Amino acid sequence: MRISRLFTTQPLGANCSLELTDATAHYLGKVLRVGTGDALVLFGGDGLDYPATVINVGKHVVQVNIGTPTAPATESALYTVLGLGISRGERMDYAIQKSTELGVSLIVPLFTEHCEVKLSGERVDKRQSHWQQVAISACEQSGRVKVPLIEAPQTLASWLARADGTLRLLLDHEESGRLSGPRPAAGVSLLIGPEGGLAPAEIAAAKQAGFVGIRLGARVLRTETAPVAALSLLQYLWGEPG
Repeated sequence: MRISRLFTTQPLGANCSLELTDATAHYLGKVLRVGTGDALVLFGGDGLDYPATVINVGKHVVQVNIGTPTAPATESALYTVLGLGISRGERMDYAIQKSTELGVSLIVPLFTEHCEVKLSGERVDKRQSHWQQVAISACEQSGRVKVPLIEAPQTLASWLARADGTLRLLLDHEESGRLSGPRPAAGVSLLIGPEGGLAPAEIAAAKQAGFVGIRLGARVLRTETAPVAALSLLQYLWGEPG
């Protein structure tokens, strides 16, 4: 039987007892219905897995014994930032989920000209929290030990203004560029538009900011498919250690 992996914000340590509370305890007790003696794995984003054994299940608290942590080789050697035009509902969730499974390091949701999603005030915070939870769940499922940060939604212009040393790539089916060469030392920033793509002025601004246009083939990919295809290729080329 597969052992459940759960993310927790509570401090984790080796060879100690821990009382899990709040949402983690509720999920273990009410959803997974764990019992005394059951095994699970906890992780908190420090790069380690913490094997644990349930020793008591209470109404609001689950107590576990933690063993010796391990450092599984599940994180990519390539640092990747995904700037993604915000799409509607399940499409955005799917893109974040699969990008997390494929090893993305950071996701920046972007407001662009063709973005059909309007967010403001509390809705921005709620969507960001929701997307972060999608990423956490994807880490639990895929075996990752570091959760990618989902930044607060921002304009494309504000993101382009943040210079860094990464290789900057713009996914555009009308371009002719191809990926090749050694692994970029500082990683990759990948820009993908929303449903409807990026406007010509936005493409021009991205290129002005140092982004290089690439294409993955002759077909036009949906906004939720494009990150999967692009990140799969990046990980194939540069993601494995060595």
